[in-house]
Amino acid sequence: MKTVDRARLQSLMQREQKKFVNERPKSKALFERARKSLLAGVPMNWMVKWAGAFPPFVREAQGAHFFDVDGHRYTDFCLGDTGAMTGHSPFATVKAVEEQSRRGITLMLPGEDSIFVAEELQKRFNLPYWQFALTATDANRFSIRLARQITGRPKILVFNWCYHGTVDETFITLEANGSAGPRRGNIGPPVNPAVTTKVVEFNDVGSLERALAPGDVACALAEPAMTNVGIVHPQPGYHAALRELTRKHGTLLIIDETHTICAGPGGYTRAENLEPDVLVFGKAIGAGIPGAAYGFSQEVAERIVAKQELENCDVGGIGGTLAGNALSLAAMRATLTKVLTKEAFDRMIPMAERWTAGVAKAIADAGLPWHVTRLGCRAEYLFGAEPQNGTQAHDAMDFELERFMHLYAMNRGILLTPFHNMALMSPQTEAEDVERHTKVFREAVRELAG
Repeated sequence: MKTVDRARLQSLMQREQKKFVNERPKSKALFERARKSLLAGVPMNWMVKWAGAFPPFVREAQGAHFFDVDGHRYTDFCLGDTGAMTGHSPFATVKAVEEQSRRGITLMLPGEDSIFVAEELQKRFNLPYWQFALTATDANRFSIRLARQITGRPKILVFNWCYHGTVDETFITLEANGSAGPRRGNIGPPVNPAVTTKVVEFNDVGSLERALAPGDVACALAEPAMTNVGIVHPQPGYHAALRELTRKHGTLLIIDETHTICAGPGGYTRAENLEPDVLVFGKAIGAGIPGAAYGFSQEVAERIVAKQELENCDVGGIGGTLAGNALSLAAMRATLTKVLTKEAFDRMIPMAERWTAGVAKAIADAGLPWHVTRLGCRAEYLFGAEPQNGTQAHDAMDFELERFMHLYAMNRGILLTPFHNMALMSPQTEAEDVERHTKVFREAVRELAG
């Protein structure tokens, strides 16, 4: 198998950077202006990670495409890293948001939409009781707090190189010697996360059982398939073992479907008949309007209610003034009933299959030792063999090569998720969008392979 010549890679990257800057004078001017008022010139620090010398500034977005201020049209496979998996500004959600904004945006009081959305989530995920938050990060944090409260246990468990938003306890990784410590890049951790968290490799049943055996773990927080370090699928029987061991040791199982909703209308949970105690679903649930939901089994709900104290329920670290607001719930109702439907997934998943096949053939034809994998309407390539756990996926990453692939695509009107090589299909993604990516990807690997 071929390897990438680093001198060629650097030369190609210089060419692509020059092309990017020369073709985006308006974005460059806005970025230079932004540096005088926005830290590092961007509204969120991770936006500096876009592969160009500056991010393209967006003019407008619709469906599976957007335009930057310089007039370039992009096929968007990033889709807000799942937040816009519905496609940008779907008509049904926009209409619902417009109508609700005239009736009221936030009230700290319930409306019928909250019941409707909870009933729809019952059907999709088979959990009877639900609560709402503004982000999946919040929903994960609140779920962890509740798990600690009702179990009386101090620890949680996560999987190496996982991602569950900005939850402090989850920024932990295994060192080469097997010890646990703060994940690289963890900014200002309040404590060493090893104080609060145990971490094991995904798909390692033995390590999972040893971590749960002492009986001090309140909950295991897991994506049903890892997605933020490349896609890592569970091995056959792993979810059955995870469920059996958590029950055996009195640990609650929290399944985070924020990204894995790509598997279908009920996420991986419905597709594979999982049985979580708690489930979190954020980002795409409101088509980009901030919102998230977290649901509970009957037993967990009863244990939570038994611990509730009316006098203190507003100061327990769960909820927020804007959580469950009327605008978010109107967006959720429209999105769940009219956008993220079975019919939509029946269109999206074949597009991801097509994308995966095109990338796989281009990799094979170029003779590169890369791998591409898929989960529902999400697909991703790695610069190595198919990973079995987070460490293998992380070790296959190549920041320099990743930035080149992203910039090469962006210069040709294609956007991938900047943190890894992920592509997501929306209901509006067409075969010609996929074929365009395949063509550009093939050109990139041909240039790299020489």
